[in-house]
Amino acid sequence: MIRTCPRFREGRRRWRQAGGLTTSGSNRWRSIRDDRMKADIHGFFDRATNTASYLLTDPATDRCAIVDPVWDYDPKSGCTSVTSVAQIERLVEQRGLKVDLILETHAHADHLSASQRLKQTFGAPVAIASRIVEVQKTFGTIFNLGDAFPTDGSQFDRLVDDGETLRVGALEITAIHTPGHTPACMTYVCGDAAFVGDTLFMPDYGTARVDFPGGDAATLYRSIRRILELPEDTVLYLCHDYLPPTGRRRHAWKTTVADQRRNNIHVHDGVAEGEFVAMREARDKTLDMPALILPAVQVNIRAGHLPPPEANGVVYLKIPVDTL
Repeated sequence: MIRTCPRFREGRRRWRQAGGLTTSGSNRWRSIRDDRMKADIHGFFDRATNTASYLLTDPATDRCAIVDPVWDYDPKSGCTSVTSVAQIERLVEQRGLKVDLILETHAHADHLSASQRLKQTFGAPVAIASRIVEVQKTFGTIFNLGDAFPTDGSQFDRLVDDGETLRVGALEITAIHTPGHTPACMTYVCGDAAFVGDTLFMPDYGTARVDFPGGDAATLYRSIRRILELPEDTVLYLCHDYLPPTGRRRHAWKTTVADQRRNNIHVHDGVAEGEFVAMREARDKTLDMPALILPAVQVNIRAGHLPPPEANGVVYLKIPVDTL
């Protein structure tokens, strides 16, 4: 858990006294925004996994955070590469930035995390929601990882709670627990920007699936409503974009609260919880599992570490049969 100094705790206290994210949360969030909390945000899109990663920079201090980095993995050969994350590294070095944090919005099922590569390169801690321990326990059982695999989140450097405040340079980032897709999904809000992970997609594609272990449609609906109570001009940075069957032909991974509330095909204003749950559960029954879910989850519940090598020095990933 992150230990916060009194100034940070005071900010969190003010946020909670303001009512957190309630029915009128949009106005309350706006009232405690700081005009200095303006980050420079650069997105990177990995087409192989349809994943968006981000470099969030405080222009005043040249300090930054990296959100949801991708470690390339070829399931046919079992080979890894760093083509995607190297783009982020180059930009950090070109700008002369100092990396303060590596943020994971959740334990991803569609790509391997490059967080350990970045930690080794820049010496920055890796942070994720504290409820990652629930995901670790679930998948530790599925993969039969045994007592040698700790399920206390200790593979990560920082475990973040709902309402926690993180700092990148002079910027403050507030963590909002937004479970439903997984129990450990976290949205990170910095000024007028929010990194929502898989919770929402572009309005023409909808919302996250909930059929993974620990997922729940009603919980996801309530989490989305928390996000949509942010000010309408809040820019939402998505973790993925999948092109819809018709219409849009170019990938996009940035939208706004207002656009989501008006146009999200699954959860626009007026969609009731029961209606959403019925739709989401029916839709999920038609979806294939992500191509990389089995290798990705094994690595990502370890904070981006590969499993330990066996006696011959080779690392192996498990494939459970007839389990998911």
